[in-house]
Amino acid sequence: MPVAVATLGLAGVVGGLLVAAIALPAVGGAGVLTRDAAHDFFEVPAMLREIPLPERTRLLDKDGKQFAQFYVQNRQSVDLARIAPMMQKAIVAIEDARFYEHAGLDLKGTVRALIANARAGSIRQGGSSLTQQLVKNILLQNARSEGERDLARAPSVRRKLQELRYAMGLERKYTKDQILLRYLNIAYFGGGAFGVEAAAQRFFGTSASALTLAQAATLAGAVRTPYRTDPTLGPEHQEALLERRGLVLDRMTQLGVVPRAQAEAAKAEPLALSMRPEPGGCSESDFPYFCLYVQRDVTANPAFGQTRAERERRLYRDGLVIKTTLDRTAQRAAEQAIAAYVNPKDHEVAAEAMVEPGTGRIRALAASKKYGVNPGDVADGPKTTFNLPADTAHGGGQGFQAGSTFKVFTLATALAKGWRFDQGFDTPGSFVPSSGYRDCSGKRVNAPGTVIHNAGGEGRGGPHSLATGTWQSVNIFYMMLEREVGLCDVVRTARSLGIVRADGKPLKEVPTFTLGVNEMDPVTVASAFAAFGARGRYCRPMAILEITERRGRRTSVAPSCSPAVEEEVADAVNHILSGVFTRGTMKGQGIGRPAAGKTGTNNGYTSAWFAGYTPDLAAAVSLGDIRGAYKHPLDGVEIGGRSYGGVQGATLPGPIWVQSMGEALRDVPATSFTPPNTSRFGGGTTPGLKPEDLAAADPRKRRDDGRGEYYDDGAPYPEDGEDRRGRGPRPRWRHMHDTPRWYRWDPYDDRDLYDDRTPRHRPWYQDYLDDQPRHPWHRPRHRDGW
Repeated sequence: MPVAVATLGLAGVVGGLLVAAIALPAVGGAGVLTRDAAHDFFEVPAMLREIPLPERTRLLDKDGKQFAQFYVQNRQSVDLARIAPMMQKAIVAIEDARFYEHAGLDLKGTVRALIANARAGSIRQGGSSLTQQLVKNILLQNARSEGERDLARAPSVRRKLQELRYAMGLERKYTKDQILLRYLNIAYFGGGAFGVEAAAQRFFGTSASALTLAQAATLAGAVRTPYRTDPTLGPEHQEALLERRGLVLDRMTQLGVVPRAQAEAAKAEPLALSMRPEPGGCSESDFPYFCLYVQRDVTANPAFGQTRAERERRLYRDGLVIKTTLDRTAQRAAEQAIAAYVNPKDHEVAAEAMVEPGTGRIRALAASKKYGVNPGDVADGPKTTFNLPADTAHGGGQGFQAGSTFKVFTLATALAKGWRFDQGFDTPGSFVPSSGYRDCSGKRVNAPGTVIHNAGGEGRGGPHSLATGTWQSVNIFYMMLEREVGLCDVVRTARSLGIVRADGKPLKEVPTFTLGVNEMDPVTVASAFAAFGARGRYCRPMAILEITERRGRRTSVAPSCSPAVEEEVADAVNHILSGVFTRGTMKGQGIGRPAAGKTGTNNGYTSAWFAGYTPDLAAAVSLGDIRGAYKHPLDGVEIGGRSYGGVQGATLPGPIWVQSMGEALRDVPATSFTPPNTSRFGGGTTPGLKPEDLAAADPRKRRDDGRGEYYDDGAPYPEDGEDRRGRGPRPRWRHMHDTPRWYRWDPYDDRDLYDDRTPRHRPWYQDYLDDQPRHPWHRPRHRDGW
C-alpha cells in the first residue's frame, strides 16, 4: 500500500506539473487541448523517429503451410480492417475514452484518472492518452540499450514533456485511425505476444478480426499491466486478468459502447483461454533440419545483406514469408523410414536428403536423432545440434566418407570416353596403386604403400566389365578403371556434379578418390545423383522458392542448373545403375518402378551409404557413428534393436532408401528412364566374362499389351514411327503367326533381334528382300519355324 500511495503521489505531482507547464486555458469548457492551441504552445512539435516494428518471419512448405518461424518479438502487424470493431472500442474505452476528441493530451481525462486511481488505491484508469502510450512504445522499440529503455520508462517531468511533444507530432502526422492501428500493432499484451493479432492467436487461437466481446475486453485489459495479467504465469495472474476484463466491460457499459446486459453476459463467461504455443526457432519446428538449412541459407547469403548482422536482422525482425521446397509427404516418408531402422539413442546416426532432379529442390531432410540439446548438455545422447543431412555451411558436421557411391563418377567418365557396357578386364585379388595416377595439378599422387582389397560383400576378383564391376561394386576394378580414364578427369566429373567436401575443404585427389575417401553429406550426394535422373543436368541444391517482404514485394528463386554430363552418357549410367537392383548389391530390393542407385560400403565398415534416384526424385542415405567413424566402425553393432556383424550399404541405408522412396512417390506416376544408345554403349569385350554376365543378358519380364505378348526391357512399348533407341527410321514390328512373340528388325543394326534378343547371322539376300513388297513367305526364318 505505501508503494501504491507513493506511485499515486508521484503521478499527481507529474500531472500537476504538466498542467502548470502547459498553463493553457480550457477550450470549450471541456478542458481539451485543441490542435490550434497545441501548435501555439509547442510551435513545431518534435518528430519522432519510427523504425519498422520487429515482425516474425515465417517458413512455409511448398504448399504454403507454415512449419517454423523466427522472431525477436512475436508480432504480425495487420490492417485496421482485420481488427474486430469491438476490439477497437474496448481498447479506446479503457485506455483513452476521449481519444477521438483531443489532440494528444486530454487534461480533463488526466485529472479524472488521477482522482479515480487515488480513490481506488490502485491504477484503475490510464492518465496518458493513447497517443502518448504509442510514443512510449516507440521509444522503447528505438532503444538500443537497457539504459535507453530505462529513460523511456522514467517517471520524470522532462520525459513527460518530451513525450507530449512527440504525441503532438504524431497527431499532426497521422489520422486517429492510423494512430489507433499503430498502437494495436505495437502494444505488448503478455504471454510473449506483441500486437493484437499475435495476442489473439496466442490467447485464444483465433485472429484479431474474429475476437468476441469477452475476448476483446480480455486483451484490452491485459495491455495496462501485461506482466501482472500474463495467464501463462499461473492462476493468480489469470485471476488478475479476469478482474481487468471486468473493468473493461464496466467502462464500456458506462460509456454506452455496449448494452449492460451484453456486458454482464460477457463478464459471466469463463476466460476460455486456449494458449496456443508460438514456438520460435528451429528447435521448436516440426522439421528442424530443414529449418536449419533455410536459416543458414539466409544468414550466409550476401543477397540478404552485406554483413551477417544485417542478414540476421532481416531474418528475425523483417517479417519475411519464405516459401520453401519442403514436401511434407517426402519428409514424413524419410522420417518414418529412418525411425524404423535406427533409434535416436543409438550412437550410430542415419541421415537422408531427398532432392528433385532437374530443379535441385530439396524435398526432405531427416535424421535419426532429434534436434536439440541433450539433458545435462552431454555430447552423446538422443539429440544433436548438428544438421546431420547437410554440410558444415548449413550447420552440419564433418560428414562421412561416401564410399563406393563415388564409383558413379568414374563410371560416367569411362562412358564419356567411349567405354562400353561389356568392356572390361581381369582383376587381381589385391591391387597397389603404385603408378599412373596424377591429380588435376599434374602431380603424381601414387600410393605404392597402399594395398587395395575388395570390400566384404561388395565384389570379388576375376574378369569384370563396366556393368558387372558396378553391379558387384568391385573396388579393384574401379581403381584400375580410374587409372585408365584418368584420376583428374574423374575429379572433374565429380566437380561438375556439385561434389564438394562436407567440411568445405578441397577434395582429396588421391587414387582412392573413386572409393569415396572424401567425407560427404547427403544433400550434396543426392544432388549429384539427381543429375543423372535429369539426364545429366546438374542443379544446385535449393531450399527457398519465394520470399515475400512485409510490404508485399515478392522475389522468386529460380533453379540454378547447367549441363554436367552428356545426355546419352547419363542414359547409359542410368542403364547400368538400374542393374544394381536386379543383378547387383541391391538385388531383391526395389520400389516397384524404374530406379537406379549405388551402394557405398567403406573398408573396415567405417560408414555405409546408399544413393539412388528415379527421374522424379533422388535420395541419399548415410550411416555412421556420431562419436567418430574410425574409432567406432559399424562392425558388431546393435542398431535399432537389431544386431549386425557388419553394416554394408545394402544392409541399412539401402532398406531405408527403399522404404522412404516408395512412400514419397506413392502417389506420383512412374516415369521411365530414357533407354541407352546401344550402338554407342552396347557390347564390348572382357576376356573370361561369362555370357550370362553380359549387360545384354539382363532378364526381362513378359507382359501382354493386348496386341500379343512381348518381353519388357523396362522401356515402353514402341509406337508406330518410334525407334526405341532414337535413331534412324522406325523399326518394323511384326507378330509371328505361330508364336505369341514379337519380332523386330532394325535396318540400322547388323543383326535380326528376336524375342530374347538372340543375335543371328543376316543372310546375303536380306538386302534384296528389304526392298521388295512384304509377303508372309518373305519373312526371315524363325528358329522355331515359319
